[in-house]
Amino acid sequence: MSKSTSSPSLKTARGLGSAKEGTDHWWMQRLSAIAMMILAPLMILLVITLIGEDYATAATKIGSPFWGGVAILFVCASFYHAHLGLQVVIEDYIGNHAARLATLLVLRGVLIVLGLIAALSVLRLMLA
Repeated sequence: MSKSTSSPSLKTARGLGSAKEGTDHWWMQRLSAIAMMILAPLMILLVITLIGEDYATAATKIGSPFWGGVAILFVCASFYHAHLGLQVVIEDYIGNHAARLATLLVLRGVLIVLGLIAALSVLRLMLA
């Protein structure tokens, strides 16, 4: 019987063992997907009702409490869901630890900045 090099103790020593975070990540992806399943059709409905409308009408409708709230929740859920999905891809396909960490930090920063721009744009319409 030959000894396997992938024994649990060797994986742990090399830092390849379970990170104990997979279940939480999986659940967060599912919850954000459920939120997107609810919010995406509402956003599609909003966009369809705004076809052919002028800027003032669109700004008024998006600035309403209901549609503004839906838009902000959609932005938050979609950017969070994108972060979770892209994080898995980066962790799976970038082998170099430093490059993986740098890519994850850039990804997080870009998504936070873009998400804030989108959410603040909706808030500006709501407060105008």
